[in-house]
Amino acid sequence: MKIKGLIFDLDGTLLDTLQDLADAANKSLEYFGFPIHPRDAYRYFVGEGLRTLTRRVLPESARKDEDIDRYMEKFSEIYSMNWNSNSAPYSGIPEMIQSLSEKGMKMAVLSNKPHVFTKICVETFFPDHPFLFVFGKRDGVAKKPDPAGALEIAEKMELSVDEILYVGDTKTDMLTGNSAGMKTIGVDWGFRDRKELADNKAWKIVSNPQEVVSYAV
Repeated sequence: MKIKGLIFDLDGTLLDTLQDLADAANKSLEYFGFPIHPRDAYRYFVGEGLRTLTRRVLPESARKDEDIDRYMEKFSEIYSMNWNSNSAPYSGIPEMIQSLSEKGMKMAVLSNKPHVFTKICVETFFPDHPFLFVFGKRDGVAKKPDPAGALEIAEKMELSVDEILYVGDTKTDMLTGNSAGMKTIGVDWGFRDRKELADNKAWKIVSNPQEVVSYAV
């Protein structure tokens, strides 16, 4: 069936946000007197929502619910002040979005990043974006890899799942798209490697944003 829409993950797919996420997380750890982690460790800490990130970075002795809540509050405070210090679209992403828009593709963003930060990132880095829907982690909607958000977008786009490509950079994204019944494209310029994408049944794995455009047919 002809592809008519695409759903994109945000961090590691459209935007390179790793440094700012790592900086905010480590500054939050330092605030509470906890050890910090190397930047590359955050490639595997992020991607499944802030609460999961928090559990992963905190010492095992500080993972009670109240500890997690305090850390998340501090992280949000710090991240809100420097979320765009180093973050930027990956090379070729604006051109990819433009090409897809010219082809008449319906597009959306679905992230496990808190909704408020997801909206801010998209509106800042893609001010004239054509995305019909931009959803981060919202109360009452299960986070990825649950397909609920992807299926909601499909319904709002008025497209069947086999008319949509799901594009992301992690296992979580491949599981989300596959669970929703969509073809999944894994991008290897993000936070994880090709093996993770292949092991989790990516339909295609690409190394250049224009390759995504070539599959939107």
